[in-house]
Amino acid sequence: MINIAVAQSGGPTCAINASLVGVFKESLKVSTIDAIFGSINGIEGIIGNHLVDLKSIILTNNDMELLRQTPSTVLGSCRYKLPDWKENEDVYKKIVETLKVRNIGAFFYIGGNDSMDTVNKLSEYFAHISFDVKVIGIPKTIDNDLCVTDHTPGFGSAAKYVATTMHEITHDSIVYSIPSVTIVEIMGRHAGWLTASSAVLHAMGETAPHLIYVPEMNFSLDNFLSDVRQEMSKHKAVIVAVSEGIEVPDGVQSGVVDNFGHKYLSGIGKYLEEIVRSEIGCKVRSIELNVMQRCSSHISSKTDIDEAEAVGAAGVRCALEGETGKVMVFRRIADMPYTVVIETADAGCIANNEKFLPKEYINTAGNNIRDFALGYFLPLIQGDLNLIKENGIPKHFAIHESVLK
Repeated sequence: MINIAVAQSGGPTCAINASLVGVFKESLKVSTIDAIFGSINGIEGIIGNHLVDLKSIILTNNDMELLRQTPSTVLGSCRYKLPDWKENEDVYKKIVETLKVRNIGAFFYIGGNDSMDTVNKLSEYFAHISFDVKVIGIPKTIDNDLCVTDHTPGFGSAAKYVATTMHEITHDSIVYSIPSVTIVEIMGRHAGWLTASSAVLHAMGETAPHLIYVPEMNFSLDNFLSDVRQEMSKHKAVIVAVSEGIEVPDGVQSGVVDNFGHKYLSGIGKYLEEIVRSEIGCKVRSIELNVMQRCSSHISSKTDIDEAEAVGAAGVRCALEGETGKVMVFRRIADMPYTVVIETADAGCIANNEKFLPKEYINTAGNNIRDFALGYFLPLIQGDLNLIKENGIPKHFAIHESVLK
């Protein structure tokens, strides 16, 4: 008999708890797995031996259904960067001690690019000391920037929220007779996948968003103003989608960075609003979607949630087959009918790498997305969950705060 441990890390999504359900539910089927531990605040919980017995918390099928529809990380998260074990082994020794004390034979880390760095480092260190604990990465990120995999759990729901919100903003903007520009700032540090997904409105016959700017293309303020003026000559209300990570002058965005060296970004929407007001002089507003992109589970994609659970379950099967240092990935077989298979990839091929929006998805002017790219996005936003509600709003699963401290 062995125990397992699972943790969540990085930015929250609508689907990360569904992956936790996948790990938990699949583990319940295995007679050789005894305790299923949840690590509080990602790898920090393993380092500090702060684990909870999930079987004492997730008690019923109803609990699992609630957890599937609950956004954010129910176990808490972290942005802890493991040092190179060849340079500093101390923290690794603490991790090994926790795993030994808890008799843990497999560790599942649900997270994004930086979390896969942790998976890679741990599996390499365990191999170095001949410590037989399997380490498996379960992908998630709304940024959709993990290499090898076709897409990541969390992205589909975020894309559905962005497109739906953009649709509503469009209808709100066209009610007045005066010309206007609305700039919608969307998450995406280096990769423009989420911003580009707003183009799915074009498949519905909408002309908005009229302009889409992603980090993969060089951004020119002069070209932006020219683009806006050109669209204003055709449309009363111009809708602009812009990635938070496009290149702008120093000082527009915060210079603060996290433990992995990533800048905290925001402010491009407001900056462009002021430029349009000054240079064009029309009615203009900016809208920063902010954390709603990753936590709006009331409009999550059923495809996304189902795949998130499936990839968590596949991770358990992968570990039981003796694999380690692997990340579960999707390979797309077809757009229509939408078909994917779950496979494995070496964590070292994913950690510290980024997958960018293909240049061929972007039009020649660099200010919109080509129609053929919509075939990639559309399958990922399909379906709705049959949400459990209380007092008219979706009900969420929660671990008591005292347990998390």
